[in-house]
Amino acid sequence: MSEPAPLFSPLKPKTTEPRLWTGETFIADPWRVLADDAPFPIGGHAIVSLARWREEQATLAALGVPTGIIVQSSETIDVETDDLARLSVIALTFPKFTDGRAYSAARRLRESGYAGEIRATGDVLLDQLPLMLRAGFSTFEITNAATIRALDAAPLPAVSRVYQAGAEATDHGWRSRRGARSGGTAMTGTARPPSRLSREL
Repeated sequence: MSEPAPLFSPLKPKTTEPRLWTGETFIADPWRVLADDAPFPIGGHAIVSLARWREEQATLAALGVPTGIIVQSSETIDVETDDLARLSVIALTFPKFTDGRAYSAARRLRESGYAGEIRATGDVLLDQLPLMLRAGFSTFEITNAATIRALDAAPLPAVSRVYQAGAEATDHGWRSRRGARSGGTAMTGTARPPSRLSREL
C-alpha cells in the first residue's frame, strides 16, 4: 500500500535581503562577494572563494587592500599555507542550520591566533547565535526574516552559565581554549544547545 500524499506542502522559511549583525546591532555591509572571474576592485573590501585566494594569493596580497575569503562547509582552511594574517574577514557558510562544521572551523581559527572578522553566512537562525558567538564568530549575515525581526525588537539574551570556556571575544581580545585552561576562571552549569527556530511564513 502506497504512502498517503501530504495534505500540505512543507512550509519554507520567509527570507529577505541579507543584513549584517555584529552581535549587538545591524550595520551596513562594506564587503561584497566576487565571482572567481570578476575583476578585483581597486579599493578592496571584496570576498573571494578559497580556491581563488589560493591561486592568486601573491597577487591579491600585493595589492595591500582589505581582502576576505568565503569558505564552504566542505572546504578546509590550512592555517599554515593560506596566509590568514593577510585576510581581514573569513566567511564560513552554513548550508543548513543543522550543519555544524563551521562551528569547528571558527574555533580552530581563533585557537590558531586569527583575530580578524569571522562571519557566519547561509542558514543563520536566532537560536544559533549564542553558540556562534562562543565559537568565535564576530559578524552574522542574516536572511531569515523572523531572526531579523527578533534582533530588531530586543537584544540577544546572554548565555549566563556554561560548562567550558568558549572562543568568544574578551576585553583582551579573542580567548582560545588553551588560554582559558591555563589562566581562565572555571565556569559551571550547562549551555543549552541551539534548538530549531520557529520558521515563520
